[in-house]
Amino acid sequence: MDHRLLEIVACPVCKGKLTFDKESQELICKLDRLAYPIKEGIPVLIEPEARTMSMEEGR
Repeated sequence: MDHRLLEIVACPVCKGKLTFDKESQELICKLDRLAYPIKEGIPVLIEPEARTMSMEEGR
């Protein structure tokens, strides 16, 4: 994941900052507890495609 891209992308729900989880290849919004997948190197920032994170994951 290009760090320059992380500086400009935002959560489509709350417009908050996203963090990159290298292990799961997801962009994480801690405020909404959503994990957006990265498919073939492209972030899929569509709310219905996001995975809802558990309370333990959101920490």
